[in-house]
Amino acid sequence: MRILMAGASGFLGTRLADRFTADGHQVTRLVRRPSRSADEQRWNPSGGQLDPSLVAGADAVVNLSGAGVGDRRWTDDYRRVIRTSRVDTTGTLASTIAGLPVTDRPKVLVNASAVGWYGNTGDRVVEEDAPAGDGFLADVCRVWEAATRPAEDAGVRVVRLRTGLPLHRDGGLLKPQLLPFKLGIAGRLGSGRQWLPWIAMTDWLSVVTFLLDRDDLAGPVNGVGPAPVTNADFTKELARQLHRPAIIPIPAVALKIALGGFAQEALTSARVLPGVLSGAGFDYRHPDLPGALHAALHD
Repeated sequence: MRILMAGASGFLGTRLADRFTADGHQVTRLVRRPSRSADEQRWNPSGGQLDPSLVAGADAVVNLSGAGVGDRRWTDDYRRVIRTSRVDTTGTLASTIAGLPVTDRPKVLVNASAVGWYGNTGDRVVEEDAPAGDGFLADVCRVWEAATRPAEDAGVRVVRLRTGLPLHRDGGLLKPQLLPFKLGIAGRLGSGRQWLPWIAMTDWLSVVTFLLDRDDLAGPVNGVGPAPVTNADFTKELARQLHRPAIIPIPAVALKIALGGFAQEALTSARVLPGVLSGAGFDYRHPDLPGALHAALHD
């Protein structure tokens, strides 16, 4: 396939682009700076500028663009960056797709979203048919997903991939925890009762390729593993695999001081299940947390 990718330089995008290339696909990466290689093309999503011919030459478009939600304190300015970095890129891609002649449109747009859509679900299990919740990230996900509508209205298959917490030692949920755990100064966050919708990195990559191939799947898809765990159980298992204690809980008030507005999201409980993937027969390589953590730490 000829795949046009936005967000190909991030934590997930780098690994996904490598996976596509290894599978024999031709990948074109959209970048905001001057292109440095033949597989890069420049665009300006904040200005709504994208050469339609780049999209017309693609069989599929994959959009993972978005500023990291845990990279900085949530000032008002950074909240705007989190929102616009998602909505502008998605809107530019979807509008460009919709403006093409029918025969030139890509067959599918796989657009990133997040389990933040559901807000705080407590102990309640949710699947893709659950409505958007409350809070900043839920609001972002709502407008983010809505920005795909021009492509959907134009008849293109659109998948809104609500990713959970991919596990890999080089980023995401796991990387910032490794040093405190290895030093023996880590523990559960807050009460530890909040649910974490994790997924093994290998499985997340396979989910994307699965969705590209399955032309019967569209709409929201939860990119999570089949067995979410509480933060307390996650902490216990990570400590076991690192052979370190995890006996120093981090109080909610300390998180709020350290993280500001992001602290509330870090304490949010999301008991999310992969209803669509399970119904479609997706085969997880690491369906349980011990195996996924082992792979994340050693593979």
